[in-house]
Amino acid sequence: MSDVPLRVMVVDDHPMWRDAVARDLTEAGHEVVATAGEGRAAVRVAAAARPQVAVVDLRLPDISGVEVTRRLAAADPPVRVLVLSASGEQEDVLEAVKAGATGYLLKSAAREEFLEAVRRTATGDAVFTPGLAGLVLGEFRRLAAAPARDSGDGAPRLTERETEVLRLVAKGLTYKQIAQRLVLSHRTVQNHVQNTLGKLQLHNRVELVRYAIEKGLDDDLGKG
Repeated sequence: MSDVPLRVMVVDDHPMWRDAVARDLTEAGHEVVATAGEGRAAVRVAAAARPQVAVVDLRLPDISGVEVTRRLAAADPPVRVLVLSASGEQEDVLEAVKAGATGYLLKSAAREEFLEAVRRTATGDAVFTPGLAGLVLGEFRRLAAAPARDSGDGAPRLTERETEVLRLVAKGLTYKQIAQRLVLSHRTVQNHVQNTLGKLQLHNRVELVRYAIEKGLDDDLGKG
């Protein structure tokens, strides 16, 4: 499944870097359906090229990569965005995730790490450069501590196992890793996630991670 070719768009204003990323994707068997050096052009081209994943830099000469991410994530059909940036600043990471980015990877990532991130982004996995996941979770938790969010009445009830799976989803683990950690089958983990999505009236893993963060279910992020 991970070897299925993907339709990918690359958005970066540095031609040499853009070409290198496109070359890595092509050599890995994916189809680079478009490249762009400016944000507005990327949004326009995406409508015709219909990529499954867009690899987007934050620093663009016209509109920001965050704005590009917001527009691509809101498109019909939506494009899953993997931000590939030189910046690991918390404001940049948080803004990208709030705009709808499925993943955030630093440009210092190894080639295989990048290609794996593209594959995981295509499946809806929330994927981050190691270290950034904790930063994102911590920031969302602080935002979620606002009194307006703290009403608690009518909250859906999750089973102990669903809560346990949700904590691991919030930590960024894949279904396979969660299955290994909890000694469950891959299908059982999928079922728990789907049940939880249904109870919480959420649509995908990224929304599920955000819910976990808001409810403080990621408090054990740095443990074991």
